[in-house]
Amino acid sequence: MTTELLPGVTGVLVLADGTVLQGLGVGAVGAAVGEVCFNTAMTGYQEILTDPSYMAQIVAFTFPHVGNVGVNIEDIEQMSGSAETAARGAIFRDLPTAPANWRADADLDGWMKRRGVVGLSGVDTRALTLAIRERGMPHGVIAHDPDGRFDIPALTAQAKAWAGLEGLDLAKDASCLQPFTYDEGLYDWPEGYAKPGQPKYEVVVVDYGVKRNILRALTSVGAHVTVVPAKTSAEDILARKPDGVMLSNGPGDPAATGEYAVPEIQKLVESGTPVFGICLGHQMMALALGAQTAKMEQGHHGANHPVKDLTTGKVEIVSMNHGFTVDRATLPAGLVETHVSLFDGTNAGLALEGRPVFSVQHHPEASPGPTDSLYLFQRFAKLMDAKKAG
Repeated sequence: MTTELLPGVTGVLVLADGTVLQGLGVGAVGAAVGEVCFNTAMTGYQEILTDPSYMAQIVAFTFPHVGNVGVNIEDIEQMSGSAETAARGAIFRDLPTAPANWRADADLDGWMKRRGVVGLSGVDTRALTLAIRERGMPHGVIAHDPDGRFDIPALTAQAKAWAGLEGLDLAKDASCLQPFTYDEGLYDWPEGYAKPGQPKYEVVVVDYGVKRNILRALTSVGAHVTVVPAKTSAEDILARKPDGVMLSNGPGDPAATGEYAVPEIQKLVESGTPVFGICLGHQMMALALGAQTAKMEQGHHGANHPVKDLTTGKVEIVSMNHGFTVDRATLPAGLVETHVSLFDGTNAGLALEGRPVFSVQHHPEASPGPTDSLYLFQRFAKLMDAKKAG
């Protein structure tokens, strides 16, 4: 059955409760199902849409003008180029305009077409954001058809049937297939991404869906970076004789990925090797040390989140992207809260007493502050210095 919509409609978002948002299709033609979240960032849409942490999600941008600066080959965050391991769809208030930026090498609409990302524009993103705030992140299907033909009952049924992110291990799909090294440094205007000097540390990054800028930040503090697949054993990691181990960001339910990752993380902690976790890595480290995680109603998605470092008293503006959180009420003795979100008081950082082990929920490699959180990589380096000296 085909449902007739308003004249000129070429894109829709159909939610599991039957809500239908009508607008203009952008990017790839087709349909994609996922969890609908909103992101409050004003910039960085290319980084957001290529962040593996958004796998199985449809991102609604609260900032109305998205696409103004176009896209380029340098700002892709995922290691692979596939949209299958990043955001499934994108929702904008305004139709993306032609790019106007010296770094752009393509427009957003054409780039989304080539990547296979389905987009929707011309909808009331403010109303959608308010609905998510009030009722949580819904399951939905985003669809684009230039002829405006949509089977709304079928799309509604597809949204209802989708099981959602709880209990879903996506890290295994977002991860690399085999180990590799990475040697690109942080962006240095106007030259571009820097080439690091002589490395001081051997760092193994466990890839649950790692972002490139995490690897760049590590090389910039002197790390020789080796990235390994999510299911790599602690024995194989330690056989590389690392000075430190990074547990990366990634998509999905940490408890599901933790079924195979937690035992290995526990072995890494017991080895005395410095361990630094980010986002999903933070959540799974918490699970490995005896805490619990929980699904959030709205999650945290944006680049304007204030977080307080309880160890220094300083407040930093950070980038966040997570739909699960560490339940601070379940922290066992010895696992100390180091950072807290000033938006809602949820946990944003942990450290293990007496061990060189710490983690944060936010993304310290991102640049909303713009460099508020890069000190965390220096903190990691100091732990590795202490290990080498010890």
